[in-house]
Amino acid sequence: MTSTLAEKAVVGRLVEFAYHRVPNTYLPGIITAITDDPASLRIRLGNARSTIAVRANYENLRYLDQVIPVPELPMGRFHPTVGHFDGNTYAGVAACQFEDEDIILVTADPAAARAALAAYFEAQDMDPDYDRHDPDRLELAWVVFEWEPEDAEHPWLMDFAKQGDDMAIQIHYLPA
Repeated sequence: MTSTLAEKAVVGRLVEFAYHRVPNTYLPGIITAITDDPASLRIRLGNARSTIAVRANYENLRYLDQVIPVPELPMGRFHPTVGHFDGNTYAGVAACQFEDEDIILVTADPAAARAALAAYFEAQDMDPDYDRHDPDRLELAWVVFEWEPEDAEHPWLMDFAKQGDDMAIQIHYLPA
Protein backbone atom coordinates (compact mmCIF):
# COMPACT_ATOMS: atom_id res chain seq x y z
CA MET A 1 0.00 0.00 0.00
CA THR A 2 1.44 3.38 -0.93
CA SER A 3 1.94 5.94 1.82
CA THR A 4 -0.89 8.13 0.41
CA LEU A 5 -3.29 5.20 0.55
CA ALA A 6 -2.03 4.19 3.98
CA GLU A 7 -2.89 7.68 5.23
CA LYS A 8 -6.38 7.48 3.75
CA ALA A 9 -7.13 3.84 4.56
CA VAL A 10 -8.01 4.17 8.24
CA VAL A 11 -10.79 2.67 10.30
CA GLY A 12 -13.73 5.05 10.36
CA ARG A 13 -12.96 6.72 7.02
CA LEU A 14 -16.10 7.32 4.99
CA VAL A 15 -15.88 6.01 1.44
CA GLU A 16 -17.90 5.57 -1.71
CA PHE A 17 -17.78 2.22 -3.48
CA ALA A 18 -19.03 0.99 -6.86
CA TYR A 19 -19.04 -2.60 -8.06
CA HIS A 20 -17.46 -3.24 -11.48
CA ARG A 21 -20.80 -4.55 -12.79
CA VAL A 22 -22.50 -1.21 -11.96
CA PRO A 23 -19.82 1.44 -12.43
CA ASN A 24 -20.64 5.03 -11.56
CA THR A 25 -23.26 3.87 -9.06
CA TYR A 26 -21.43 4.66 -5.86
CA LEU A 27 -22.70 3.44 -2.50
CA PRO A 28 -21.77 5.14 0.78
CA GLY A 29 -19.66 3.10 3.18
CA ILE A 30 -17.22 3.14 6.06
CA ILE A 31 -13.95 1.31 6.64
CA THR A 32 -14.55 -0.99 9.62
CA ALA A 33 -11.22 -2.87 9.72
CA ILE A 34 -7.86 -3.29 8.02
CA THR A 35 -6.22 -6.71 7.66
CA ASP A 36 -2.96 -8.09 6.27
CA ASP A 37 -4.45 -9.92 3.30
CA PRO A 38 -4.39 -8.45 -0.25
CA ALA A 39 -8.02 -7.32 0.00
CA SER A 40 -7.10 -5.58 3.21
CA LEU A 41 -9.99 -3.15 3.73
CA ARG A 42 -13.26 -4.24 5.29
CA ILE A 43 -16.03 -1.88 4.26
CA ARG A 44 -19.61 -1.77 5.47
CA LEU A 45 -21.81 -0.37 2.73
CA GLY A 46 -24.79 1.74 3.70
CA ASN A 47 -26.73 0.08 6.48
CA ALA A 48 -25.75 -3.43 5.41
CA ARG A 49 -24.92 -5.86 8.16
CA SER A 50 -22.06 -7.51 6.33
CA THR A 51 -18.76 -6.19 5.13
CA ILE A 52 -16.98 -6.49 1.82
CA ALA A 53 -13.24 -6.99 1.44
CA VAL A 54 -11.44 -4.79 -1.11
CA ARG A 55 -7.95 -3.69 -2.00
CA ALA A 56 -6.99 -0.21 -0.81
CA ASN A 57 -6.25 0.78 -4.42
CA TYR A 58 -9.50 -0.61 -5.89
CA GLU A 59 -10.35 1.67 -8.81
CA ASN A 60 -14.02 2.14 -7.83
CA LEU A 61 -13.26 3.14 -4.24
CA ARG A 62 -13.33 6.83 -3.36
CA TYR A 63 -11.95 8.01 -0.04
CA LEU A 64 -13.92 10.85 1.53
CA ASP A 65 -12.48 13.40 3.95
CA GLN A 66 -14.50 12.42 7.04
CA VAL A 67 -13.25 9.93 9.63
CA ILE A 68 -15.81 9.06 12.31
CA PRO A 69 -16.23 6.36 14.96
CA VAL A 70 -17.58 3.18 13.34
CA PRO A 71 -21.27 3.03 14.33
CA GLU A 72 -22.45 0.00 16.22
CA LEU A 73 -25.03 -2.06 14.40
CA PRO A 74 -28.28 -2.69 16.22
CA MET A 75 -28.72 -6.16 17.67
CA GLY A 76 -31.72 -8.00 19.03
CA ARG A 77 -35.26 -8.20 17.78
CA PHE A 78 -36.69 -5.80 15.23
CA HIS A 79 -39.74 -5.22 13.07
CA PRO A 80 -38.81 -5.79 9.42
CA THR A 81 -39.40 -3.34 6.61
CA VAL A 82 -39.38 -3.87 2.86
CA GLY A 83 -35.71 -2.89 2.89
CA HIS A 84 -34.86 -5.95 4.97
CA PHE A 85 -36.15 -8.06 2.08
CA ASP A 86 -33.99 -6.27 -0.50
CA GLY A 87 -36.98 -4.13 -1.43
CA ASN A 88 -38.88 -7.13 -2.77
CA THR A 89 -42.63 -6.68 -2.65
CA TYR A 90 -45.31 -8.65 -4.39
CA ALA A 91 -48.79 -7.11 -4.64
CA GLY A 92 -47.52 -4.59 -2.08
CA VAL A 93 -46.36 -7.19 0.48
CA ALA A 94 -42.75 -7.84 1.52
CA ALA A 95 -41.83 -11.45 0.80
CA CYS A 96 -38.87 -13.74 1.22
CA GLN A 97 -38.00 -17.32 0.33
CA PHE A 98 -35.52 -19.06 2.61
CA GLU A 99 -32.84 -21.57 1.60
CA ASP A 100 -35.11 -24.41 2.72
CA GLU A 101 -37.64 -22.96 0.22
CA ASP A 102 -40.18 -21.87 2.85
CA ILE A 103 -41.82 -18.58 1.91
CA ILE A 104 -42.91 -15.77 4.24
CA LEU A 105 -45.25 -12.90 3.44
CA VAL A 106 -45.12 -10.03 5.88
CA THR A 107 -48.82 -9.38 6.34
CA ALA A 108 -51.52 -10.55 8.71
CA ASP A 109 -54.20 -10.03 6.05
CA PRO A 110 -55.12 -13.38 4.41
CA ALA A 111 -56.37 -11.78 1.16
CA ALA A 112 -53.19 -9.69 0.84
CA ALA A 113 -51.07 -12.78 1.56
CA ARG A 114 -52.81 -14.82 -1.16
CA ALA A 115 -52.45 -12.00 -3.71
CA ALA A 116 -48.78 -11.56 -2.79
CA LEU A 117 -48.15 -15.30 -3.05
CA ALA A 118 -49.71 -15.43 -6.52
CA ALA A 119 -47.61 -12.44 -7.59
CA TYR A 120 -44.50 -14.06 -6.09
CA PHE A 121 -45.11 -17.32 -7.98
CA GLU A 122 -45.57 -15.38 -11.21
CA ALA A 123 -42.49 -13.17 -10.70
CA GLN A 124 -40.33 -16.18 -9.84
CA ASP A 125 -41.81 -18.23 -12.70
CA MET A 126 -42.83 -20.90 -10.17
CA ASP A 127 -45.47 -23.56 -10.61
CA PRO A 128 -46.89 -24.29 -7.12
CA ASP A 129 -47.51 -27.94 -8.00
CA TYR A 130 -44.07 -28.53 -9.46
CA ASP A 131 -42.22 -26.45 -6.86
CA ARG A 132 -43.87 -28.22 -3.88
CA HIS A 133 -45.65 -25.09 -2.70
CA ASP A 134 -49.32 -25.73 -2.05
CA PRO A 135 -51.04 -22.36 -1.52
CA ASP A 136 -53.66 -24.16 0.60
CA ARG A 137 -50.94 -24.72 3.21
CA LEU A 138 -50.47 -20.96 3.70
CA GLU A 139 -50.83 -20.29 7.42
CA LEU A 140 -50.94 -17.31 9.72
CA ALA A 141 -48.09 -17.38 12.23
CA TRP A 142 -46.59 -15.27 14.99
CA VAL A 143 -42.85 -14.71 14.48
CA VAL A 144 -39.95 -12.59 15.68
CA PHE A 145 -37.06 -11.27 13.62
CA GLU A 146 -33.65 -10.93 15.22
CA TRP A 147 -30.42 -9.41 13.97
CA GLU A 148 -27.40 -11.64 13.62
CA PRO A 149 -23.81 -10.44 14.20
CA GLU A 150 -22.31 -8.40 11.36
CA ASP A 151 -20.37 -11.21 9.68
CA ALA A 152 -22.99 -13.95 10.11
CA GLU A 153 -24.11 -15.92 7.09
CA HIS A 154 -27.46 -14.11 7.11
CA PRO A 155 -28.21 -10.62 8.45
CA TRP A 156 -31.28 -11.75 10.41
CA LEU A 157 -33.15 -14.82 11.55
CA MET A 158 -36.85 -15.44 11.92
CA ASP A 159 -38.21 -17.64 14.71
CA PHE A 160 -41.73 -18.71 15.43
CA ALA A 161 -43.23 -17.06 18.48
CA LYS A 162 -46.46 -16.69 20.39
CA GLN A 163 -48.83 -13.78 20.55
CA GLY A 164 -47.55 -11.43 23.23
CA ASP A 165 -43.86 -12.34 22.78
CA ASP A 166 -41.63 -9.27 22.71
CA MET A 167 -41.63 -7.78 19.17
CA ALA A 168 -43.74 -10.63 17.71
CA ILE A 169 -45.70 -9.89 14.55
CA GLN A 170 -48.09 -11.90 12.42
CA ILE A 171 -47.04 -13.04 8.98
CA HIS A 172 -48.22 -15.67 6.52
CA TYR A 173 -45.94 -18.67 6.18
CA LEU A 174 -45.85 -21.27 3.41
CA PRO A 175 -43.73 -24.32 4.15
CA ALA A 176 -42.03 -26.00 1.17
